[in-house]
Amino acid sequence: MKSLKYIIRGFLSHRTLVLHPEYKAMEDFMQSLPERFVAGEGELVYKGRNELRRFFYKGQAFVVKSFHRPNFINRFVYGIFRPSKAKRSFVHAKMFLNIGVGTPFPVGYLNVRKNLLFDRSYYVTLASDCPYVYNDLFYQEFDYADEVLREVGRVTARLHEHGYAHKDYGRGNILFKKTTDGIKIDIVDLNRMSIGPMDMKAGCKNLERLPATPHMHRLIAEEYAKIRGFNAEACYKLMQEYRSSQPGKINDLY
Repeated sequence: MKSLKYIIRGFLSHRTLVLHPEYKAMEDFMQSLPERFVAGEGELVYKGRNELRRFFYKGQAFVVKSFHRPNFINRFVYGIFRPSKAKRSFVHAKMFLNIGVGTPFPVGYLNVRKNLLFDRSYYVTLASDCPYVYNDLFYQEFDYADEVLREVGRVTARLHEHGYAHKDYGRGNILFKKTTDGIKIDIVDLNRMSIGPMDMKAGCKNLERLPATPHMHRLIAEEYAKIRGFNAEACYKLMQEYRSSQPGKINDLY
């Protein structure tokens, strides 16, 4: 049964909570997320337009992403017509896991409306056990760096074969670690996704925000092309071409 404070709060604002069946016992914790963020609880992971915090609940680590409050027009749009960013993240994470692509396990999401307008949304996952991000490949030495790049090519190909294209496929959204079974990759920040057929040009263009030296691009292209049945040299040239048109290419350390 819901506690009295949540019943009272329901008269002041409307909250929609969706939880994975395995985590139904976290309902009170999920409902308390807006207040916890205001109080600054949890360990701050990132704060910018959105905010990420790590929480521990009954000994298990969770990461909560609080999405910023939209502008007035979008508060109306999200309140009626469009799914929240948290809901999209939750749905997309399940899609990824269903095709064998790693992402932190989706626990649930909370949408908050105030005065009939959308206010904020919160997306909760298990904390990833991958300690590194793709960008670390430029600043740390990894004796298995080539393995990571080949796995990025394979994972990206798997996504594109199923018609999924991450719209913010950049240096901070690919996590990795080495295991006894090989390279594990978790992809995060899933609220913006394009869904539909992906030919070679569209697939290679989807990698344009990912920095890479020529050597890195070649390894990614080889694995990507192998899975998708494309010409590896053609993929390599397209990846180089699309990346070179991006501002900030100088950061690729060519």
